[in-house]
Amino acid sequence: MTAPVHQSFVALRIPAFKALVACYLLTMLADNIEHVISYWMMFQKFHSPALGGFAVISHWLPFLVFSVPAGALADYVDPRRLIQIGLVMFIGCSLCWGYLFLTNTLELWHAICLLVLHGCSGVLWQTATQIILYDVVGKDKLPSGIRILATTRYLGLLGGPALGAMIMLALGPELGILLNACFYLPNLIWLIHAPCGPKFRAAAIAIPRAFRGLKDIRLTALEIRHEHKIRSMIFMAGAASFFIGNSYQAQMPGFANDLGHGDPGILYSMLLAADAAGALLGGLLLESRGGILKTSPKTALMLAILWCSSLLCFALSSQYILSLIFLFIGGFLELSFNSMAQTIVQMNAPFEIRGRVIGLFNMSAMGMRAGAGITVGLMGGLIGIHWSLAISALCLILVTGALYRRFHERL
Repeated sequence: MTAPVHQSFVALRIPAFKALVACYLLTMLADNIEHVISYWMMFQKFHSPALGGFAVISHWLPFLVFSVPAGALADYVDPRRLIQIGLVMFIGCSLCWGYLFLTNTLELWHAICLLVLHGCSGVLWQTATQIILYDVVGKDKLPSGIRILATTRYLGLLGGPALGAMIMLALGPELGILLNACFYLPNLIWLIHAPCGPKFRAAAIAIPRAFRGLKDIRLTALEIRHEHKIRSMIFMAGAASFFIGNSYQAQMPGFANDLGHGDPGILYSMLLAADAAGALLGGLLLESRGGILKTSPKTALMLAILWCSSLLCFALSSQYILSLIFLFIGGFLELSFNSMAQTIVQMNAPFEIRGRVIGLFNMSAMGMRAGAGITVGLMGGLIGIHWSLAISALCLILVTGALYRRFHERL
């Protein structure tokens, strides 16, 4: 018998998915351009590692609190409208940053409020986008769609810092952040008549039921207590987010300064984008080669352990080139285990509570990143960002290894 031929990038054969990916990429670019410009301006004005830690906490804490309610809402109402609300909030943040930069009136409380609003915007956008992804590609093409969308996310992480640095050099941070607001508009417009959501489903994916707000978190956790594959991925994603997440991105000005490349030029941009470049290559390789890595909870856990190890090496490195290499390897591993975990959760989530389960995964994978603002960010202000990241990575290796042993016989 002939083995089935793997079809690369099969989800891109769907026209609506192409539009979804393009709009998602522009939104990711805008999200990360805003991060680069706002983090740089806050660092220059306040020189506070603690504020960098708060930037991580405020960005991800809304995911911890509101992801499951947002997923439940996406089961109950049109998820396209939830995304549009989030995009309007994103645009408002960029415009407010621009005004404060132009008038030189930025104060600490301004930064805190805008960081929190930006985090709340992301909950609506990310959670509802994963819901409509299933509507667009269907179950058969869902693994391809998730890998491509995850790769697109890292393409935004790669292009955002580079483009953000270029915009700062060309226009300055004041005009650059105002221009950034325009990147959200294509997604906002496309979603008006996008062919996804409840009206375009051949059959209901979820049976609408009463929306219980924060109570849905506990109820959803109880309903999946026997789903070991989903539980293992939720625990793994939560641990990775709590101990590390993407907190080192907010501290990158400090890492760049310690490595001797703190100016907002090409070398600083390369450091910002190194792990995103590795993730981009990883996504393209995984999608084009198909079976290069088996999609299973055990594989995802092993990849997460290797990711921790690469970031441990980055934290202890004092050489610029070695730091770039470790970040590049880390990016490849991060995309691999995160996209694999998301695929496992989406493929195994019960249809009647699918939005809530995806929300629970997002709460763990993104919301727990608020903890990394403490483990890497705030602790970095006490013992230094290199040691805080190194200790966090070591703790995560131990926790992930314990998860592997616990679920080994059940997966």
